[in-house]
Amino acid sequence: MQKSDIIFSCVTYPRSAKENVIGNCGVAGREGDILDGKGYVEMTGIDPQTSKDICEIIKSKGGRYLEAQIQGSKIEADEGSLVILTAGDKSLFIDCQSCFKAMGKTAFFLGDTGYATKTNLILQLMKGIALVGLAEGLALADRCGISSKDVLNIFKLTNLNCDYLTNKADLIVKKDFKHVEQAIEHMQKDMKLTLDLSDQLKQPLLMTSTANEVYKHARRLGYDGHDASCIYMRT
Repeated sequence: MQKSDIIFSCVTYPRSAKENVIGNCGVAGREGDILDGKGYVEMTGIDPQTSKDICEIIKSKGGRYLEAQIQGSKIEADEGSLVILTAGDKSLFIDCQSCFKAMGKTAFFLGDTGYATKTNLILQLMKGIALVGLAEGLALADRCGISSKDVLNIFKLTNLNCDYLTNKADLIVKKDFKHVEQAIEHMQKDMKLTLDLSDQLKQPLLMTSTANEVYKHARRLGYDGHDASCIYMRT
């Protein structure tokens, strides 16, 4: 790490991301640690305040900070077609272009630290609610005695069709929830972070609150480690 010009961090939870910086083995965890122009890129899905806290620590040690949030699943990661949302130090964004091109199809710079994390949570909110609607629709079809395969085939011919929902619908129809594109605990983590942000801004998010309860219930039923589409089993 001492010989690295740019350090990338990508873990599961905000607490772990912060521990990578200020923990005993963190990049800035000891009093004498100096980053002296090194770049630190945080790719963990985190909340804006945690990102700002990490930014302040990195800058206090003489480093440059960039939050880089990932939009996409394991499929897009394998294909190198992720969408990367960044904010923070623009010079570091420019220096990371070759890395971002290897990871994704495009990278956006959105301004000051916090804007990329907020944008990512907004997009996760939309995906989370859409997935609940899809799962409940297919559950209702099943209760009506309508073949879920027929519904899916019709779905693919309508303007509802998109890669994200079609892939999730395929997993639901096949009941293949161990094929993990995004684990349910990660989706629910993002929903919770979004609700925390809405509390700070006093912005009502009624649908998000309800959807979050669906994810929590599925997790309580023991579906951690399964794809987020497993919420179908809860419906």
